[in-house]
Amino acid sequence: MSSGSNNPYGGSYGGQMTGRMSFGSASPGAAAPAPGAHVKDTTTAAFTKDVLEESRRQPVLVDFWAPWCGPCKQLAPALEKVVSEGNGRVKLVKLNIDDHPSIPGQLGIQSIPAVIAFVNGRPVDGFMGAVPESQIRQFIDKVAGPAGADQAAEIEAALEEARMLLDSGDLDGAAQLFAAVMQADPENAKAVAGMMDCLIALGELARARQMLESLPGEIASQPPVQTVVLKLQQIEEARKLGDPVALEHELALHPDHHEARMKLAKILNVEGRREEAAEHLLLIMKTDRSFDDDGARRQLLQFFEAWGPKDPATISARRRLSSILFS
Repeated sequence: MSSGSNNPYGGSYGGQMTGRMSFGSASPGAAAPAPGAHVKDTTTAAFTKDVLEESRRQPVLVDFWAPWCGPCKQLAPALEKVVSEGNGRVKLVKLNIDDHPSIPGQLGIQSIPAVIAFVNGRPVDGFMGAVPESQIRQFIDKVAGPAGADQAAEIEAALEEARMLLDSGDLDGAAQLFAAVMQADPENAKAVAGMMDCLIALGELARARQMLESLPGEIASQPPVQTVVLKLQQIEEARKLGDPVALEHELALHPDHHEARMKLAKILNVEGRREEAAEHLLLIMKTDRSFDDDGARRQLLQFFEAWGPKDPATISARRRLSSILFS
């Protein structure tokens, strides 16, 4: 994984961003949308396409105005500004009622400025007069949902995809998505933890530890990050436990050497051989629950915490653990 994007918590993380991810709502520091990118004029002939059909994809605000209308001139800049800042949450379509009187006549528009919101091809709400920006924002939130809702959904989808890529071994693809989420939401603990998981998978333990140590306390204390902390601790402990080949030889000679079996389970865990690690701990439990004050069970529970509840190894070992405990 090539180095690229800067880690907002210090150091660097792998996975150069390639622009594959963009989030619907504007984020701090994001490039401003092009002026008028979500604003256009329409006509009677184009109204069906510009408003009715388009509103089936996203809410469309129709601004009914006229060149002689002073309040229209007051409303227009604020309306266009708020719509542009929304970066696509709604579109704004402007209709000059002097040039195109039939549509406002059919809708019963008797005073301007008038703004009507269309959703799924139908008018759903509206307001009249030159209202302030704050009221325009409230109106858009009402018809399009709270600001950031779309972005939150996209972020969750990106995190889910990144986890799938990580689990499948596509570390670069996973890191790109985690980095994109961190750029949009620097305090997202799931993304931070995912990036550290990528570093761990690459064997970059020092960089993962560096990233952890530079995290603000309120992020470092979040459960996803604490799970990574546990993984790091398990890896660092396993490195001190000796040669797994020698431990396997010892167990071949002395199967009841529980301390050696426990050490081997910890080493197998950090090597990714989760089922084998669980098997050794379950064997200790079957043989001697009193060993290390039920230490095999406690160690297995730590494995579950690090693996996550949906991991196949967790599901299988938890089922077998229950059969031992309640048989």
